[in-house]
Amino acid sequence: MLSITSQYLARYRRLDAGDGTPVLLPVTGAQRRFALVRAMDPAGRPDLVPMFFAFPRGTVDPVRLAAAANRLAARHPVLRARPTVLRGTPVLRLERPQVPVTRETCAPGEDAAAVLRRALGRWAPEGSPLRLFLVPDGPEGAEEVLAVVLDHSACDGQSLARIVAELGAGYDEGPGADGPSPADVAAELADYREAVLRQLDAEERAGAPDAMAYWGERLRTVREQAPVARPEPLSPGAPPSGSATLRMPAAPDGVPFPELLHACRAAAAVLYGAGHVVPLGYPWGGRPAGTAPVLGCFLNTVVFPTATGEEPTPSATAAAWWDDLDHAATPFDAVVHAARAAGSGWSGRLDGMLTVDDSRRQPPLCLGGVTGREIHVDGRAVRGPFAVSVTQGPELRLRMVWDRTVLPDRTAESAFTALADTVRTPAPTAG
Repeated sequence: MLSITSQYLARYRRLDAGDGTPVLLPVTGAQRRFALVRAMDPAGRPDLVPMFFAFPRGTVDPVRLAAAANRLAARHPVLRARPTVLRGTPVLRLERPQVPVTRETCAPGEDAAAVLRRALGRWAPEGSPLRLFLVPDGPEGAEEVLAVVLDHSACDGQSLARIVAELGAGYDEGPGADGPSPADVAAELADYREAVLRQLDAEERAGAPDAMAYWGERLRTVREQAPVARPEPLSPGAPPSGSATLRMPAAPDGVPFPELLHACRAAAAVLYGAGHVVPLGYPWGGRPAGTAPVLGCFLNTVVFPTATGEEPTPSATAAAWWDDLDHAATPFDAVVHAARAAGSGWSGRLDGMLTVDDSRRQPPLCLGGVTGREIHVDGRAVRGPFAVSVTQGPELRLRMVWDRTVLPDRTAESAFTALADTVRTPAPTAG
């Protein structure tokens, strides 16, 4: 039987006739996951990756910024492509770069955060995957917040530093600078297609029967916790999500990933109670050797079953994680298929998400010699019950957000305490 990736490639090749029709680009397993997530969302909302930077008022020239953003999109195919499904096959349709820079205004009593929450909430999936918003903020508009927002199907967290650096460099060139030459555009397009096809070839091999058997057994007992609305509705005007953040001293080498994963198991035990095996996702992997470093060919999402009723030890978590890494390249939709074939009722939704970044690899956005101050905009709608982000660097920052329509604040805050306490308590060393 053909693997999911083999079936996808066969369908894609039937679409890509090479007869001068609008360019259709293949998508990776990671990108197919976002198509699956959107299909399961009743409102069809996309996953967004926003970055927010505060600048002194008058720093940002919207015309210059738009020129830089459109040159960036002209250079990178995925930033001017539109996700679409043609004859049941997810693809990217290449279009002209059209990156909007939208100036928003604050109503009386509003701040930039409220305006940006509203702007992101009305995001139309059909538009550009890269969009910019500029909003006044602070007393008498002393600052303005620039939001650089991407559809998650176009990038992952590791791509953000490159996007920020290239956007800043393009801004410094000025609005009259030449864009990439036709030869450069064609070369980047060829590199992108080749990178994705190489990735799909690797995913095809990673969907072999032994990997499917592994994931089927690994996830056989997974049952996501169906989002059930809280019995008491949120008060009018309350944001749909809550958040908690903690900064603590960092060890010289940071916290090993399996220890962070184990801390998420502790949080899941508080959120869902004993006796549940819920799916937690995390990004992992890399491009095949020799693949060009194109935007849009990015990390797979790996599933870790949080067996909350077993009081798992840190060493057990680490051992299970190491075993998973042998099959981490199996594409997400194939993993879901394997789990369901083994008897799981899992639909592919994730009950939690863990992401880990290094602050030393996240340069701030600099426009015209002025460095923006990166900020958070809390209260945005979140996908799934909870998500944990960890930033390692000179200090360790733990952050958790949760869907307040599903999880009460008190329960989520207790889960965050369990998460932080587990990180604070180092795993015992063998000896």
